[in-house]
Amino acid sequence: MLRRVLRFVGLMLVGIVLSWAIASCSGSSPDANTGQTNNQTATASEPAKLTLVSYAVTQSAYEKIIPLFTKQWQEKTGQTVTFDQSYGGSGSQTRAVIDGLEADIVALALALDTKKIETAGLIKAGWEQELPNESILHKSVAALVTRDDSIKISQWSDLANDGVQVITANPKTSGGARWNFLALWGAVTQSGGTPQEAEQFIETVLKNAPVMPKDARESSDVFYKQGQGNVLINYENEVILAKQKGEGTPYFVPTDYNISIDNPVAIVDANVDKHGTREVAEAFAQFLFTPEAQREFAKVGFRPVDESVAKEFSAQYPTVKNLFTVKNLGGWDKIQQQFFDDGADFDKIMNKIGKS
Repeated sequence: MLRRVLRFVGLMLVGIVLSWAIASCSGSSPDANTGQTNNQTATASEPAKLTLVSYAVTQSAYEKIIPLFTKQWQEKTGQTVTFDQSYGGSGSQTRAVIDGLEADIVALALALDTKKIETAGLIKAGWEQELPNESILHKSVAALVTRDDSIKISQWSDLANDGVQVITANPKTSGGARWNFLALWGAVTQSGGTPQEAEQFIETVLKNAPVMPKDARESSDVFYKQGQGNVLINYENEVILAKQKGEGTPYFVPTDYNISIDNPVAIVDANVDKHGTREVAEAFAQFLFTPEAQREFAKVGFRPVDESVAKEFSAQYPTVKNLFTVKNLGGWDKIQQQFFDDGADFDKIMNKIGKS
């Protein structure tokens, strides 16, 4: 009798195991219509959320680009994608990501900020080669906005004239302001001046600055809304956008010498792997280089890197005769050490003019 009971129990256990195995195989069998497994279909239909962290003046473009991408992605894959967006000073945004803001994509004002996130272990080395155009998404140059026609500015050196009060953001908190600083420096050194002459020129300009806001957006608000200063150093794209909004103050793009303001984009590897969003994040980053997205950047004043779109909007941008780059100034590592590290040239200038 005991043997019969044990045999019966054993047969029951075998039956249970076989039933479980059959059910498992059935659950992962290809769907007759899609050729995908049921599990894959469920995963593909789950919504995704991406976090985009960028600097202040890009917001107008991304508000148009993101809906274009999400529509195309849903049509292609059936997956709904939503975005959390964060905009602010590039330097502040960089620190926020390093301190825990879980960005999937960063589109910052300068490669130096992106490299800081790489150094923190969140972005893999070699990110510059993962996207087209060495990951430079769009470009701009520096522009000088004047309060009215009574302020005569026809070259960089005019910023040191009596009565000129320049508004520019603080390069310790703003990537845009670092470009402004380098534009001032390069306007002297690239035209044959000495580093000492460049430093003296910047001292004069910053000494007469009534305030140094934290980022490019705040600089615009200080100038346009609060009425401080009579010359604003800004991105060309920002002044084009301001003009489109009816803030038609005169502006001048120096064309003898100017700096190529190159703005990169990168995937934050540690975060996309954590969130399981690598595929859609990479697709979005690639989409930013398409003519469709590049056209939206151009509409708000950025110089597109897509050649066909650049030709389409060529009348919008004056030609710069001597367009120098970060490489002409020694590269970001040298620039950071020379100008923006604690105790470097910018801090020395601020101490000298009593604005530390």
